[in-house]
Amino acid sequence: MNRPARRHPGLLDVDELRRLAASTRSPDSIDEVLVGLPDLQGRLQGSGASVDHFIEDVLARGLPACAYLLAVDVEMDTDAGYAFAPWDTGFGDFRLVPDLATLRRAPWHPRSAVVFADAWWPAGGMVRVAPRAVLRAQLDRLYTRGLAALAGTELEFLVFTESYQQAADRSYGGLTSASRYNVDYSLIGTSEMDGLVRTIRRAMADAGVRVESARAEVHPGQYEIVFRYDDAMSTCDNHVLYKTTAKNLAAQAGQAVTFMAKYDQGEGNSCHVHLSLRGRDGATLFAAEPLEDGRAAPDEESAERADLAGMSKLMRSFVAGQLACMAEFALLFAPTVNSYKRLAAPGSFAPTGIAWGRDNRTCPVRVVGSGRSLRIEHRVPGGDANPYLAVAGIIAAGLYGIDNDLALPPATAGNAFTAPGVARLPRTLRQAQRLWRSSEIARAAFGDDVVDHLAHAADAELASYETTVTDWERRRAFERL
Repeated sequence: MNRPARRHPGLLDVDELRRLAASTRSPDSIDEVLVGLPDLQGRLQGSGASVDHFIEDVLARGLPACAYLLAVDVEMDTDAGYAFAPWDTGFGDFRLVPDLATLRRAPWHPRSAVVFADAWWPAGGMVRVAPRAVLRAQLDRLYTRGLAALAGTELEFLVFTESYQQAADRSYGGLTSASRYNVDYSLIGTSEMDGLVRTIRRAMADAGVRVESARAEVHPGQYEIVFRYDDAMSTCDNHVLYKTTAKNLAAQAGQAVTFMAKYDQGEGNSCHVHLSLRGRDGATLFAAEPLEDGRAAPDEESAERADLAGMSKLMRSFVAGQLACMAEFALLFAPTVNSYKRLAAPGSFAPTGIAWGRDNRTCPVRVVGSGRSLRIEHRVPGGDANPYLAVAGIIAAGLYGIDNDLALPPATAGNAFTAPGVARLPRTLRQAQRLWRSSEIARAAFGDDVVDHLAHAADAELASYETTVTDWERRRAFERL
């Protein structure tokens, strides 16, 4: 039910929480615990509990919450089409069971702690469609094979000088970016966002999440903060904590940030996912070079093809699985209508084809590193991706490649946007949803309930979009048609 507690700077245990709650006059005291469930959109939903109630009751029985939290769209609307339908079950509760390995101070509120939770049905059994449960099922599949996944995400966002209220008053248009031009890798021109970004970085570091790097990006006001890789579940938890923290701290500073995949005609927000497999004992499995543990050795195929240099047979099949499943699993990486606006612009570094390459940023699967650092970078997810579902999709695709001993086609050495014979990613959410719903691979890996639940979530997104009159339509038709 819970992972073993890890002693890491920034994390708390129950005894520390009890001590901090008792020191009411101390500036370090904590007076509530926020119990958060990552929903289908990757947002934290839940309730605050007093520390006494959390320790005495929530830890023993869980925290009741309406089951519709895993059957809503971004507007919190629900209907009867989900795998479990709240309308048909009377909007009953499930239980939020805290994962104590995630307990820490809330980075955006000094007197609150926050803990991630899993959803369990009252009669027992984890709610399988919950994003953490979807990822855990794929991690369990790895575990039975003696494997574990390490992952890291590179998440971009845009910073605006206006507050969220001001942005809403302007219908989220006509906003002022916190830098005025392309500041990719620049050490100048970022002064209007440096303060907020530094606050976010420090808050995350205080919460036990190690920052590796941070830099400005291409779109005016765009920034990327990269945190150190970790086991896959911890990385996804930290990713969600980071988004929640960034939005709260931006609001406190009177500014706004957005992680949407494509805000305007400029560069979109990506969420590149780095991932590698290890043995349960920590042994490196992606590298073919002989290593200190003696586990990996080169083979004839990798010796004959330069593009496979250093890659183990397991890694080659894992990458081949990514290519085989990418179109059918696109919904896991690009879950919104807006996702496909980012993926529809050749030359923007957001992939449009299905290919792999060595250190090739035009490919959706980029193989980077060497030896123990050898890994894939999956470049399809945008800033709107749910990290649990995206990482689960990468693992499931890789296992499909391994289980079926798939051969890896030649790497794309040049521009994958224009390379002949490269199959395309789905161009729209509708196309991705149809591929996902009809995918036998997805149903075998995730189960019918998960496939149908996520397919209906896409239906809800599409229904809302297709019945909404947009500014684009008014500009084109109001006067001239």
